[in-house]
Order: sequence, then C-alpha cells, then structure tokens
Amino acid sequence: MAAKIAVVGNVNGQYPAVFQKLGALQEKQNFAFALVVGNLFADPATSTEEDEKNLTSLINGNIKVPFTTYFALAGSSFPPSVVARLEANADDICENLHFLGKRSVMKTSEGIRIVTLGGHLDPNIIAGESKDKYPPYYSETDAKILRGAVSADILITHEWPTGIRNRSKNPFDAEQEPQSQQCLADLATVLKPKYHFSAASEAFYEREPFFHVPSEETENLYPITRFISLASYGNPNKQKWIYAFSLDPKASNPVSPPENATASPLIHSDKKRSAAQEYQGSGLVYETSSRGGGGRGRPNKRRRGNAHNRHGPLSASECFFCLANPDTATHLVTSIGDASYLTTAKGPLPTPTTYPKLGFPSHILIIPFEHQPTLAAMPEDERHVTYAEMVKYRSAMNAMLKSRAGNDLGSITWEVSKASLPHTHWQYLPVEASLIRSGLVEAGFKALAENLHWPSIEKADVGDGVEETTDFFRFVLWDPEDEVETSFVMRFDERIKFHNQFGREVLAKLMALDNRVDWHECGQTQQEEEADVAAFKTAFEEFDFA
Repeated sequence: MAAKIAVVGNVNGQYPAVFQKLGALQEKQNFAFALVVGNLFADPATSTEEDEKNLTSLINGNIKVPFTTYFALAGSSFPPSVVARLEANADDICENLHFLGKRSVMKTSEGIRIVTLGGHLDPNIIAGESKDKYPPYYSETDAKILRGAVSADILITHEWPTGIRNRSKNPFDAEQEPQSQQCLADLATVLKPKYHFSAASEAFYEREPFFHVPSEETENLYPITRFISLASYGNPNKQKWIYAFSLDPKASNPVSPPENATASPLIHSDKKRSAAQEYQGSGLVYETSSRGGGGRGRPNKRRRGNAHNRHGPLSASECFFCLANPDTATHLVTSIGDASYLTTAKGPLPTPTTYPKLGFPSHILIIPFEHQPTLAAMPEDERHVTYAEMVKYRSAMNAMLKSRAGNDLGSITWEVSKASLPHTHWQYLPVEASLIRSGLVEAGFKALAENLHWPSIEKADVGDGVEETTDFFRFVLWDPEDEVETSFVMRFDERIKFHNQFGREVLAKLMALDNRVDWHECGQTQQEEEADVAAFKTAFEEFDFA
C-alpha cells in the first residue's frame, strides 16, 4: 500500500509555524510521516534569543509535533543543547521527532527504506569514516560504506551529486549551484533511489525523472529516480519548501521510462567500466535477486550457484558479511578498500595476549564487497580487481607482522570456496613461524583431512579460482624469514560433508587453543572488540594502502 509522505526543506528554527502547517495538512492528507531534509534548527552562529526560546520549548515538549517526523543533518551544526538531548534520549528530541543520523540506513514501519548522508564532504577526514555523529561533515569512506545499502526508496543528502543537472531542461533559478560531489553520484548510481532529496539551495529545483540502465538485477525493468531540492521555509521568493507524494515500496519498476524522463545524468567515478557494467558490477552493488542463478561469471554450475537457506537465496540485506545488512557490526571494520574491506573476526581464535609482540588477536577477515558465494562467481572485471586487492591486503598485513614481530610470526590465510555459501571471504591469522618452518601447519591440515577421509591436500596456487570446476578449501602460508608464500588446496564435491570450521579447528589444536574452536564461545563485549580494532588500526596504519 502506498504511503503519503511530506518532505520539508530548511526550517532554520521556525518550527512553531512549520509544525502548525504540517498539523493542518495532516487533517486532510493523513501522512504516514514527514521528513525534514534541510536544517531543522537555527544556525548556532546566528541564532537569536527567540530561536533559543523556541528550541527550549521544542525540547521540553511545549511545541507539538503533530505526527511522526524524521530530521536529517544538513549543512549547519546542531546547537549544543540539541546534541546533549540526542545523546541522552536515543536520538529523539521530543515526541514524534526523531534524528535520522548522519550516515544511516533505516526502514520505516511502512517498509520504506531511507538512506541518509548528511553534511559537507571533508577531505581532511583521512582516517576513514567520520566518527562523530553530529558535526555536519562526512568522508568519502562514509559515502562508500552507504553503497552497501544496495537500494533505497529515499536518499537524503545535503550536497548534490555531481552532474545532476546534465541533460535537464528544467530551470534552476539561483545565482549559484550548490556544492556537488562525485562520491554522492556514485552512491546514487548504486542505490538507484526512487526519490533523492536535498535542501542545499535557497531555490527549488525538481529535475526531470531519470532512468537507470535495465539489468538482470532490476529484472530488465527501468529504475526511476526523481531528484528534488527544496527551498527554505519563509524564503523571500516564495519558492517551494514542502513536497508531498505517495510511495509504495513494493511497487515494481516500470517496463519503460516515463515520457519526460532522461537517461541518468550521473556517471560513476570508475571510467573503465562500460555502461552496462556500470550498473551491474559496481564495487558495492550486491546481488539481491531472489532467483536461483546469482553468479554472473562463466557458465559453470558451481560458479553460478547462489547460497540458499530454507527460504531461498540469502540476500545482501540478510548477509552478515554485507554492509547492506543493517545488523552488520560495522564497529569491527578496520579498513575499506575499493573492492573489499577488512574486519576483525567475531570471537577471534587468539586472545589479545596470545601474541605479546602484537597485543591484539589480529584474526582478520578479508571480505569482498560483491555478494557472491565464490570469487569465480563474480563478473570478470570485478573478479580481477577484487582478487588483486585481497592479495594486496594480505601482503600489507604480512608487512605489519614483520614490523612488529620480526621473523617470529608468520601468517596463514584460508578460504572455503563453496557455491552454497552466501558470501566468499578469507580469514587471516598470525601463527608462530616455527610451526610453518617445521611443516607442522601443513601436516596438521593433511592429518585431519585424512582422518575425515576427505580428498588429499596438495601444493597448488589456484589464483582466483575461476579455472576450478569443484568447490575447494585453500590455505596460504607465509614465512617471514624468506617472505615466501606457499599455497595448498583441497578440492571436494557434494559427496564430502565439508564443515566450514575446518581451518579454525586445525589451528586451534596447533596453537593449544582447543577451548576456542567454536567462535560462539569466544564472545567479547563491544568495548573489548573496539579496543582490539583500535590496536590493530594503530599497528596497520602505515601499511594500510586504503
């Protein structure tokens, strides 16, 4: 069922009048909710005594917010009293008034998916994502993380995406166009929102709807985006400051574009891709089709298989390795590249004291952005880029180990490449170099495989796995003394009931950590997890190419 939504531009502290008008409209329109996409509060640098009084009344609940209203972080800082209220009250100001967050993905009770990135791009945020929730600044990493949301019904950004007025004949009556950013164009290209709102200009601008290239993911239909930038309430030119529309999140994309639509004016920053690849294989576009064949690699059943649970394929929004999943533990993320990212393992095998020269577990997952069961299932160009970056991450972590522990610690990286898994990834772990040099690590894997009557393990480098015709388990050993990597592989098919904790089980025995085989039994508090993440980041900082 379609929901009626009201969207408001900059309020700038004039909430008594704005909420009164919304209340009057609500009696006739019955809105599901309202969105304030501009500055809700007066700028603290220019606020008046009356602004302060109104703010106090709002926080104290003396100004009625007539129905559920969400507000974004736009271009101005929040007043200190607002920040204090949000921190103390779980991001609520008062009844019916809720903060969306600076970088957020939210699904309303009506099933409408809202993605928000507030503030101005700050290139000086060089350590990745911005940490503070309330200052009006974001980094390119913040925008990159949000690409993992896969899709959006509504996208809210303060700044405009680069190129949004290209191909448009609609007038824009303003002296200066708002600041635009390429990372927002990339974000909108990936998410393909039905509506994209901003309030960065005093002038109202509604672009013609534009369509995205049909693909398998869109069932060969045409996703349509409408970009609207609202003016401020009370602006002298009486430009449009409120916009009302109906939205059904379950409605299908059209089979053809509307008559007045243009092709998308947005160009993804990766110029090497063809137009079709641009929409189908972008680094943070995940496979979310519920149909059987999820892979887009070579026509091999193993590569084209998609993971199934009892309800069908696991989508990116349900996958705990996908940033699209709102429940993903993003506080564990340690580095974000162009095609993959690093995260500390949940329930790591080592403890922070296992390796005194490190002081942290360094049990790391290297995870591709692409939601595929194997590397081989990815499109060719995506596979090449992803595999190369994952190898680069492994080499960078080896260099970090060498700097911290000299020749005492080597590493093992292992992978289960199995068509029935939801999301391929590598696990990386430091290991005593003496265990590698003595051949005990290799022997440990071979002995357990033999005990289980599994296929033999042989020395082989299968690269990105695209030439393999069966599932396989692969581990790579690195000796810091000669800095040589040696790769081993065990190939298996559906006759083998392979269990995915094989790698952890062998290493737990070798490291005398038998009580930590099951990661569920190695739980940490979030504070402990964050401490391990911070320690790893500090050690890895000079080696982190991303």
